Amino acid sequence: MSILHILNGDSTLYSFKQTDIDGDTMVWREVLSQGPLSTKITSADFWRTRAEFIRDVFKADTYQQDMIDQLAMLSEAYDEVNLWFEFDLHCQVNMLGVMNYFNQLSSLSSPAICLICPAEYPNKPDFRGMGELNGEELEYLYDNIRVQLSEADFVIAAEAWELYVNGNAADLQRYLNTNTFWGSLHCLKDALAAQLKRLQTNALGLNYIEQQLLHIYNSGITDRGELYRTFWNTEKIYGFGDTELDIYMEGLRGKGHLKPMSS
Repeated sequence: MSILHILNGDSTLYSFKQTDIDGDTMVWREVLSQGPLSTKITSADFWRTRAEFIRDVFKADTYQQDMIDQLAMLSEAYDEVNLWFEFDLHCQVNMLGVMNYFNQLSSLSSPAICLICPAEYPNKPDFRGMGELNGEELEYLYDNIRVQLSEADFVIAAEAWELYVNGNAADLQRYLNTNTFWGSLHCLKDALAAQLKRLQTNALGLNYIEQQLLHIYNSGITDRGELYRTFWNTEKIYGFGDTELDIYMEGLRGKGHLKPMSS
C-alpha cells in the first residue's frame, strides 16, 4: 500500500525520520494563518499570490521548490494520506488548506485520508507540538490517535475554510455558536475561537493579539525575545513564530504604540 505523510513542519520531519512508519513524506511549508487567501486553493492565482506574500514578508526565496513544487504529490495515486497537524491556529488553518485542496481536486479516485492531531501528550503537561517529540513518541501518536476522516469532516473543513478566508467576525461567531458537530476535527473549534479574537477589535482598533503584545510591552518587557516568550506562555493556541509576531509588532509600531525594540 502506498502512503503519504503530510507533516506540519521540518522539526516534525526530523523526528519522523527516526520512526519505522512506512510511507513518503511531504512538509507543508506554509503559513496560511497570515496573508492573503482565497477559497479556491487549487488555483494558480492562489499560489501565485501566496508566493508573492511569502517572498515579501518572510524573505523566503525557496518557496517554489519547498512548497509549490511539492503540491504535485497530492495528485499522485496514494492509497492513504496521513495529515500530521497540531491543535494551534497556525496548524489548524494549514490543515484546512490541505483538506480543501484534496476536496477541490477533480480526481476519480480519492485516497483514505487520516488525521493525527495531538492536543496533548502523556506526561508532557506543557505540550507545545510534535516538533518536541522523538521518533518513538510520534509512533505512539500514529498508533493511538490516528483517525480516518469522513465525508462529514470534509464538509466541516469546507465550511470553516470559507469562513476563515472571508474573515467576517459576525459570521464566524454565528458558526461557533450554532455548530454542535465537529466530527474528527476536535481541535478546530478552539482554533476558530482564537481566530475570532483576531477579527474583533477594541476602541483603539487593536485585535486580541495586538492587545496582548502591547500589554506585555507596557509592563516593561521590551526585549523582543523575552516579549515573545511571555506571549507564548499564555497564547500557545496561536502557534505563531517570531516572524508572525513581528508582523503584529510592526503594525503596533506603525500605529504609534511602540518605540523601536531591542532584539
